[in-house]
Amino acid sequence: MYQPLPLAFANLAHEPGPKILLAALADHGLRELPGAANSPRILEMAFQAHAGSYYKSDATPWCALAMTSWVLTAGFVPPRDPLAAKSWATFGTPVALEDAALGDILVMERPGGNHVTMYAGEDDHNYYGLGGNQGDCVCIAPFLKARITHVRRCAWKVAQPTNIGKRFPGLVVAGVAAKLKEY
Repeated sequence: MYQPLPLAFANLAHEPGPKILLAALADHGLRELPGAANSPRILEMAFQAHAGSYYKSDATPWCALAMTSWVLTAGFVPPRDPLAAKSWATFGTPVALEDAALGDILVMERPGGNHVTMYAGEDDHNYYGLGGNQGDCVCIAPFLKARITHVRRCAWKVAQPTNIGKRFPGLVVAGVAAKLKEY
């Protein structure tokens, strides 16, 4: 981990899985470097995804690149065209929005394109997504539930881990959403 998790999500550091979550948590706090410099880890993700010729700098949008890296690290096969955030709407198996759970993939539209992140929790209005290129870093950020267009779950190789489930169903802790910036 590049930096500690926000206090409301500190318990995620003790989760035994799913593997995709553990891979993403290992990169929490990873940031783009300022100016012409590039984050070696982001460029390493591009190499891992066989996209080194496309990703020459960490200024190239990399939310889907991060997800690709984490899925590969966890031993899963990414969707076709994994570097396009919208492609993650075809990954794994579909899940109803209200059934989103720890480690599920959340896909949304945003101005100028799409975004992909991973379910880390929720409150009455937001899903909290652990993702890459959220404010130029890997962090947990709130996303209005109405923005989510697809929820996808890994095709578990054996069975869904027993710790998978909703997190923070009543996380209306004073100011949590206000302290985390939506992207």
